[in-house]
Amino acid sequence: MVKEGKIIKLIGDLYTVHSGKERFDCKARGKFRNNKITPLVGDQILFDVEKKYILEIKPRINELKRPLVSNVDYGVVVTSLKQPDVSWSLLDKLLCNIIINNIKPIIVITKADLVNKKEMKIINKYLKYYQKIGIPVIFNTKLNKLKKIIKNKYVVLAGQTGAGKSSLLNKLDKNLNLKTAEISIALNRGKHTTRHVEFHQIGKSFIADTPGFSALELDEYSNEEIRNSFTEFTKYECKYKDCNHLSPIDCGVVDAYANGKILNTRYENYKKFVSGGK
Repeated sequence: MVKEGKIIKLIGDLYTVHSGKERFDCKARGKFRNNKITPLVGDQILFDVEKKYILEIKPRINELKRPLVSNVDYGVVVTSLKQPDVSWSLLDKLLCNIIINNIKPIIVITKADLVNKKEMKIINKYLKYYQKIGIPVIFNTKLNKLKKIIKNKYVVLAGQTGAGKSSLLNKLDKNLNLKTAEISIALNRGKHTTRHVEFHQIGKSFIADTPGFSALELDEYSNEEIRNSFTEFTKYECKYKDCNHLSPIDCGVVDAYANGKILNTRYENYKKFVSGGK
């Protein structure tokens, strides 16, 4: 008997498939390995119920390589303000990665209680900019807005180790009780607690917890793809349609940056990303 389902967890070579109200543990047929195809968490598949083998992978709507997941509606970038300290560069890289792959981004802020008023005043200017360009910014103390946005959607969490991804899921569903860990104060980074990608059903949403990381490369993307992921740049006219926004000659983006209309870190990160510092 063949059924259709969605891969919601992968541990080792065992895929957990959600179909209807049931879950099945399946393995991938050898043909996938021979054809160098790897089923991903998020894949919509056909599988043999009796033999518990994945038979076919349906075409993907989108796919991320880091974290490794497919067919998601939203990418939630979990960003801590302290322990580990906020990295605007990593945040912009994650946003690039999500937007390039046709996934809608959301920023969730954690550990705001560890920031003093003076620091928060500066940080709020940055966060208001992201909201202004159309990216929702939600503090993890006020999650009702997040729940409304992601209702009936598939969502992937991304962010550096220790940012609070598992803690966020525990807040959304107290019955999950996912393992969390303290960060290393000396290294200013977290300890890995999530070892695999897994979708958790929370209400009417499916949210994927993923292993954290402290670095992300954009080498697989062209400069044009990176440029287009900075969506606010499209507001400003340049003389040339293929303008790379690096030269001040006839470039509306450079002018906007010089006049304070584009957030300083956003433009500086953009320059770094397209100039080889990806």
